[in-house]
Formats: sequence, structure tokens, C-alpha cells
Amino acid sequence: MENRASHILVKDRRLADEILKRLKGGADFASLAREYSTCPSKAKGGDLGWFGDGQMVPAFEAAVKRLSTGRISEIVPTQFGFHIIKKTGSRD
Repeated sequence: MENRASHILVKDRRLADEILKRLKGGADFASLAREYSTCPSKAKGGDLGWFGDGQMVPAFEAAVKRLSTGRISEIVPTQFGFHIIKKTGSRD
């Protein structure tokens, strides 16, 4: 099974909370990723492409697996910072 996701990665929890609030209010995920994310994927609106099991850190991977396609996660803390994840696809 492979999944596809986009994410916004920030170092500050309060900023992550504010971004999530804006997303829940209807803000565009890709635009916020380009503006705030610290990951190089920000250039692509946060798109990480397709990935399989074991390619992402465990907390990130578990969060993606719990999401339905098109849904946005709550804040997911990892050693890299605070992620907000949007699942954009899954395939066998």
C-alpha cells in the first residue's frame, strides 16, 4: 500500500495551531504550505508524492494511515517539528 500526502511543517506549536485554525476555516492548504512550511516540499504546496511503509517517521506514517483521502490531520509532532498533513491519495 502506498499513500500520497502533502504537509505543512513548522517548528512552533502555536504557529501550527494558527495554521490549522485557518485550514478549518477554509484556507487553501497549498498556499499555506508555500507561505509557512520549513520543508523543501513547500515549493510544491507541501506535496510529498507517493510513499510506502517505512519511508516516513512512524508518527507521520500512522497519522496518514488514519486519514481518509482529502482529509486534514490534527497537529502531528515529530523530531522535525509540528506537521499538519493532508492525505491526497492511496493505492495498492
